[in-house]
Amino acid sequence: MADAGEARQKETREAVERVVAQVLADQLPHLQHELVKQVLKALPAPASATSAARQEAGQGGKGNLLQSVASVHAGTTQKEILRALLESGSPYCARIALFVVKAGSATGWQSRGFADDSAVKDFSLEMAAGPVGHAYQTRAATPANIAEMGGRFVEQFGAPANEQLLMLPLVLKDKVAALVYADGGASGVLDAASLELLVMATGAWLEVVSLRKQSSRDSAEVERAPAVPVQTVSSFSDPFAGHAPKHVAPSAPEETEPAAEVVEVAAVHAAAAAAPAAATDPFAGLSPEDAETHRKAQRFARLLVDEIKLYNQAKVSEGRRHKDLYDRLKADIEKSRSTYQKRYGSTPADSGNYFQKEVVRSLAEDDIAVMGVNFKL
Repeated sequence: MADAGEARQKETREAVERVVAQVLADQLPHLQHELVKQVLKALPAPASATSAARQEAGQGGKGNLLQSVASVHAGTTQKEILRALLESGSPYCARIALFVVKAGSATGWQSRGFADDSAVKDFSLEMAAGPVGHAYQTRAATPANIAEMGGRFVEQFGAPANEQLLMLPLVLKDKVAALVYADGGASGVLDAASLELLVMATGAWLEVVSLRKQSSRDSAEVERAPAVPVQTVSSFSDPFAGHAPKHVAPSAPEETEPAAEVVEVAAVHAAAAAAPAAATDPFAGLSPEDAETHRKAQRFARLLVDEIKLYNQAKVSEGRRHKDLYDRLKADIEKSRSTYQKRYGSTPADSGNYFQKEVVRSLAEDDIAVMGVNFKL
């Protein structure tokens, strides 16, 4: 009898366990939902809707960042692009300002988020040391403490609550054309990774816009009187050429706008990377018309090769390292060669072989071995 009772008790226990398990399985989603609700109620509310929105924008992921880059790319002039950089960068920090680098000085242009955004205009940064000097010399984003900016900066603009800042170089044609300052202000929002990508995208887009403008000018075949022959790598332009510190004597004016507003093109530093200009005109023995055709062919070849470099920076670096540059860039090189030949292949400039020379000079840095065995002169 005892065995029969134990068997019934075991069956009853197993039945109860099954029922309890089924009830728990049915109710678990509801219990989980209620638990989450109770935990959220216990958490402190955000300081303000605005603060929460700014924090979400600063950490909002790829969607917001893509929109920011798209805003920059919507600009068609240098001023529009740089203003878009400041506007698009604002969600990723509390305060942002752009300082134009000119003649060894970094001078304020525009800012967003400061108590007085006009105060940054014509304010000069100390270039010798600290995050300004480091970002300028290394061309790398530089985080720092506000104390490293110097007392004059802190006195003028105040310090962010957490005392942290980020200095970013805006690089054009391998030179730092501007420095972008950002900090978290009172909110502490400072998304360094997003800001760094946005500034890099801005620099690349400025170069693309310059290329397109120059390409349009070359395509129109605008006739100009022959000038003193100064050879440059390309017609890339410095969008900050007209913006100089007050104590620096400006060069010939490029525009009629105020200096702090001028960010349009003027060729400045391209010549620094160019091959030395010939002491005499290499086309002196030609007619003025033929000489100008040769000059245009040279400029067009440089433009085409610069465009290859701009859109294939990783391939160029790898090709130089492994000495197979032509194989990696064959499609782009041959497409550009065809474009060049269509324009100048049946002109007196064809004898100059300028496109091929520019490929070796600019892409291979005058080392033809870098192009690889499949490249032929």
